Formats: sequence, C-alpha cells, structure tokens
Amino acid sequence: MIEIKHLSKVWPDGGNVLHDINLTISDGDVFALVGRSGAGKSTLLRCINALTDYQEGSLTVDGQEVREMNGQELRELRKKCGMIFQQFSLLERKTVYENVALPMRCWKKSKKEIDEKVRSLLDLVGLGNKADARPRNLSGGQKQRVAIARALTMEPDILLCDEATSALDPNTTNSILDLLDEINQKTGITIIIVTHQMEVVRRACRKACILEHGEIVYNGDVQSVFMDKPPALGRLLGDSGIPLPEGGRNIRMAVSRREEDHTDSFFHEMAQELPVRIVDGNVQQFKDGILSVFTINVEEKDYDAAAAFLNERKIRWKEVFRKDDQGDDEEGM
Repeated sequence: MIEIKHLSKVWPDGGNVLHDINLTISDGDVFALVGRSGAGKSTLLRCINALTDYQEGSLTVDGQEVREMNGQELRELRKKCGMIFQQFSLLERKTVYENVALPMRCWKKSKKEIDEKVRSLLDLVGLGNKADARPRNLSGGQKQRVAIARALTMEPDILLCDEATSALDPNTTNSILDLLDEINQKTGITIIIVTHQMEVVRRACRKACILEHGEIVYNGDVQSVFMDKPPALGRLLGDSGIPLPEGGRNIRMAVSRREEDHTDSFFHEMAQELPVRIVDGNVQQFKDGILSVFTINVEEKDYDAAAAFLNERKIRWKEVFRKDDQGDDEEGM
C-alpha cells in the first residue's frame, strides 16, 4: 500500500510543485494521476520511487517512509517499482532480448534465470518472435511492449507508467491498455498511470485523482469522476458541458449495467411513471463495466417521486444545479 499524507515539494527557486498531497493507493489498484502538463503528476510519481525528493509530509510504501530509507532500502524500493515512459528508453544497439534482460544482468541474475524470465515476458507481451529484433525495426506499440516486459523483469509490486501511451495512436493505445489490464489481472500488481488523456483513465483505471497547480482537486473512483463531472474535469477537457434548463429540478444519474442488461427498458419504465425530459447523456465502457450517465429534468412537483423511483431501483443519482444557482447537491445511493 502507498500512503501519502500532507506531502509538499518545493523547487530550489522556492516554487511549490506539490502542495499538501493526501492519497492512498491500495495493493492491486489501477490508479490514475491526471492533469495538464505542469500539474505535478509526473513529479508525484517520481516521489513514489524516490527519483525525486520531497520536503514536507509523509510517503510510505508498504509501511516504510521513503524519505528515511537508507541506500540498500532505496535499491529494494526501486527494484519493486517497475517504470515505463513515453519515449520507451530502449537501447538501439541491443536486441529486444538484451533490452529486456538488462535489469536482471545489473542485479547479477544467472544466465538460466535471465533466459527463462525474458522469454516468458516476451510471450506475455506478445513479442515471443521478436527476441532478436532491434528496436529500430519495431513499431511504437511493439517498443512499448518491450519496455513493459523490461519493467516486469524484477517481478515488481508496483508498475509506474508515465504518459506511456501519449505517443501512440488510439488503436495501439487500446492494445497497450488491454495488456496492462491482463498483467494486473494475472499478477495483482499495483499500476499507477500518469496521463492527461481521460480516455485512458476511463478504459484502464479504477480510481483517479485530478491535479491542478500541484494540488489534488478531485479524488475518487473513475465512474464517480464521470458521474460527478467536477469543474476540474471540465477544465481538463476544455468542456463546460451542456447548459441545464432553468425551470424544474435537474438530476444526474448513473446506470451501471452488464452487456446483457437493457438500459432502454429502464428509461421506458421511468417515462411511463414520470414526466421527465432527458437533457444529455452517454453510454461508456469503463474498466469494470458499462455506465450510462444521463441528466434529466423534472418539474418541481415530480422531484420527490423521481428520487423515490431511482432509490427503489438502487440507481446512483445526484441533483445538479446551474452555475448561477445556489444549493447543495442532494444524492441518492
């Protein structure tokens, strides 16, 4: 488990890059650090494996305070934290096999152990037939698969991914995300993904936090991010959303379902019982299933009945307001 409490980091010139960060990442999580360039997400990632330091607060990995680790403990920490980058960082003069084997050779593993591990990992990432190839002969997606295999050689507990898909096309990105999901399912490894792409968050992660100017401005499960649509999400996407109607009451609801469930029948049933107007909505595939997020408008007199209808069916919902209105969100489920 990674626990971060009141962590702050200051650059030598006195500028704050991280301020009062509080975060818990459980074992086996797939967690996203999201934000624009310069938000502090990559710096926070590097604090976790001690590639950069911090001045205030606490950061523990499996109960050990990173800032208090001695040299040997830091080596063990970095051994348990595999890392992949946007630019792959492969050695062009080495073969795929040699690139993957490099960390094990640095740790003086036996030739037999290296050979068994490298070939097993290349099979895992779908490059079993590319062991003798050079990086220059690989596509971007294949290079990232090599980087993932290399990051897994020391059997880490944590995989840190710093914008690992931002240089890839959408189809290749999806294949890499599918691979990371497979690795998470097979090994239970904790994966932390730094990204500015909400599509990556939606497809790959269970939990996420949004950073702005070195501070966490939203933290929750990924489906909640898209359900709550916090202002930080709108700023990140450059989308202020569809204007809400002035009259009546506006309710945003999230209907999670399996592939075989029928969301259409739910809305048909609701329309039969209540006069509602759909303001906006979409159906999206998340890591753990499909979620339909809709905003409806009901008349004031029908609000209590609509809330009861949603609660009876255990539908997650919240009342939402126009920007110029005042009020505290009411939520159900």
